[in-house]
Amino acid sequence: MSECTHDCSSCSANCSSREIEKEKLNEFSEVKKVIAVVSGKGGVGKSLVTSLLAVNASRAGYRTAILDADVTGPSIPQAFHINSEKAAGNGNYLIPVTTKTGIDVMSLNLLLENETDPVVWRGPVIAGAVTQFWTDVIWRGIDVMFIDMPPGTGDVPLTVFQSLPVDGIVIVTSPQELVGNIVEKAVKMAELMNVPILGLVENYSYFECPDCKSRHSIYGESHVGALAETHGIDTVCRIPIDRKLAAASDAGTIELYEGDWLDELSAKIEEL
Repeated sequence: MSECTHDCSSCSANCSSREIEKEKLNEFSEVKKVIAVVSGKGGVGKSLVTSLLAVNASRAGYRTAILDADVTGPSIPQAFHINSEKAAGNGNYLIPVTTKTGIDVMSLNLLLENETDPVVWRGPVIAGAVTQFWTDVIWRGIDVMFIDMPPGTGDVPLTVFQSLPVDGIVIVTSPQELVGNIVEKAVKMAELMNVPILGLVENYSYFECPDCKSRHSIYGESHVGALAETHGIDTVCRIPIDRKLAAASDAGTIELYEGDWLDELSAKIEEL
């Protein structure tokens, strides 16, 4: 058999010649569990789900962190109203910014001089920055870290799955048929990388009339249940179209949200 000559850093093949060691934390850090939040495409509310899961974990008494791996489109600092703050450093390592309720956050926007400055980097550079957020940031006594991933199945998701000790992933989708087809790519990537899928979250799932409480499928009937059944995923959560959630994200008050839509998934994460 001929020797393998492909570039293992960008390959998802599970061949025997490929050994990729997990990146190690620095001596001052401890992270017990890592949950990645992914989506097949952008605009489905992945950062919202990351924020809500982190808030739930913090409310349950766990020391919680968010690593914002969506380098070119970071949303986490805005949701927690820390977009005007900057991550500090001690000469060797970076110190994450802590939100009002004690969630540690690292995002590229916390390092830029102006939060609106574009990040015009190629994929491998972006993936390297995400790895450094793991190795070069002091994560003190973290029980659970949520990684807000960029959409798709490109360099950053591959780097995270191969290089970081991911304990499970949450896949976010919305009801449209096209999105359902695309999210299946994320499901199959997780299966290929042998990363457990903890649950599916369908955002924009329905609209509930505030007067009569009837539910309306604004974006079409859901297919997330069938998708979950096909792939043996036993936890499915649905988030409605809710203007209060949108307002909280825009105002940076996501830590004050009220809702039980993700309680089942949060309980499953606690079981880890």
